[in-house]
Amino acid sequence: MAETRPLLCVVVPCYNEAEVLGLFYDALKPALEALPDLAHRILFVDDGSEDGTLTQLNALAARDACVRVYSLSRNFGHQVALTAGLDAAQGDAVLLMDADLQHPPALIPQMVRRWRDGHDVVSALRQGTADSDPFKRFSSALFYWLVNRLSDTRIVPGAADFCLLSRRAHQALQRCPERHRFLRGMVSWIGFSRALVPFDAPPRPAGRSKYSSWKMLGLALNAVFSFSVAPIRLAAHLGLGAILLSLLYLVYILFCFLFDRPLLVQGWTSIIFVVAFLGGVQLAFIGVLGEYTGRIFEEVKGRPLYLLKQAPPDGTG
Repeated sequence: MAETRPLLCVVVPCYNEAEVLGLFYDALKPALEALPDLAHRILFVDDGSEDGTLTQLNALAARDACVRVYSLSRNFGHQVALTAGLDAAQGDAVLLMDADLQHPPALIPQMVRRWRDGHDVVSALRQGTADSDPFKRFSSALFYWLVNRLSDTRIVPGAADFCLLSRRAHQALQRCPERHRFLRGMVSWIGFSRALVPFDAPPRPAGRSKYSSWKMLGLALNAVFSFSVAPIRLAAHLGLGAILLSLLYLVYILFCFLFDRPLLVQGWTSIIFVVAFLGGVQLAFIGVLGEYTGRIFEEVKGRPLYLLKQAPPDGTG
């Protein structure tokens, strides 16, 4: 008999998660089985892991018909791995979560209830992380403050990639083809009715975070440059401000010349400072323009966002 229950697809990107995969699956499966009126499918996306992650995933798929395994040809990054799972998913709802158990599977029934209440997007709202240090909390708060000041799309602080999407929200997200992806911003951009489910993230039971400081910086840059042209506008405003100051200085020079007032002669230090400062500002904003131009270059090349080296034999998600 054909399956008639609504289908929930769970998309889980994995990169070198061999230490924690068994624990994650053992926590996820009961949470999904606690929803008997929903069929479920688990889509694991191996993001070019270098440990035994893919072997473990294939073993899970061999013993659980609900598990599908996709493997990227190399490490394309967390956001792209999530996108590959979104492309493969075919359910009535799609849930995105990480395999490190900092996205608690026990939260899934509550997120499903909010979806059934009529919300197209249900985001888990991280209120705290057990093993986060003060620097990480400060940098996270600064990141959300900066992005929300620069962007017209408001991103809820703490609402990361742990979210549930209805079919129409999922389809809307798939229509966003950009290469430099910041999914939590894209989820905010598509709109639709949204609910927030608060939680406190537990410490990782094994392994370590794959987001280094440089990767976090790269994600922050994707957020700023993908959702805001404020840096370019800031360059224009600073340029206009410099022009205004130079005109005011010209007025001062003309005043001194016409009324025979002595000019205050500046020393070389101040001249060099002004020249160096303005030169630095110009170079900085040339870099900003280069960043936008580089992203245009990446988009127009039209390369695929990712390549698969393994997919389920039946090709279903």
